[in-house]
Amino acid sequence: MLNPIKNTKIYEKVMEQIKQLVKEGKLNRGDKLPSERDLSDQLQVSRTSVREALRALETLGLVEAKHGEGNFINDNLENSLLEPLSIVFLLLGSKSEEILELRKILEPETAAIAAKKITNAQIIELKKLADELNNTENVEASAFLDKQFHYKIAEASGNLLISTIMFSLSSLIEEYIENSQIHTFNKDLVKVHHEEICRALETHDCTAASEAVKKHLEFTSVKQNQAF
Repeated sequence: MLNPIKNTKIYEKVMEQIKQLVKEGKLNRGDKLPSERDLSDQLQVSRTSVREALRALETLGLVEAKHGEGNFINDNLENSLLEPLSIVFLLLGSKSEEILELRKILEPETAAIAAKKITNAQIIELKKLADELNNTENVEASAFLDKQFHYKIAEASGNLLISTIMFSLSSLIEEYIENSQIHTFNKDLVKVHHEEICRALETHDCTAASEAVKKHLEFTSVKQNQAF
């Protein structure tokens, strides 16, 4: 299953073999890895190299270390992506326009895909979120519900990569929505936008869904600029 390693940057080679086992489906979510000693013996490398590899994989979110239990393939990879992405965003500087640019690239096409695949149950859930959003006056709650609304569209796309990326971006999107103040000054128009998005998704109109999301994001762009 594992091959002996004799090369420089040993810990990186250890990482490569573990990632390859995941890729091949020989290690799955929640699976426990062999102990550091067993990995060291099988790979014929030092335990220090194994430990470095495991810590690096933990930082990447692939491996989860459980105190007293050992190392496991992360069972919740969606959550594991969130922290590294947020840290990178903070280190590079908080630029709201960059969040919007990414949303404009990702979300309209995601809505078009969702329009093809969305189920009746998902439509009901989306409408419920829209109703809750319309009935709250709390700015933080509005931002959270708005974020959930857009994430549910990503889920409805049925594309795991898209929904994972959207989940990873969710806290940044929530902060962006809150800072834009669109629910403070333009709640009625936001309601109309969400109704248009829901209607397009419900009728499985891919073009209308994409255009409705584009229009909504353009509107938030204007309000974001006015807020600062």
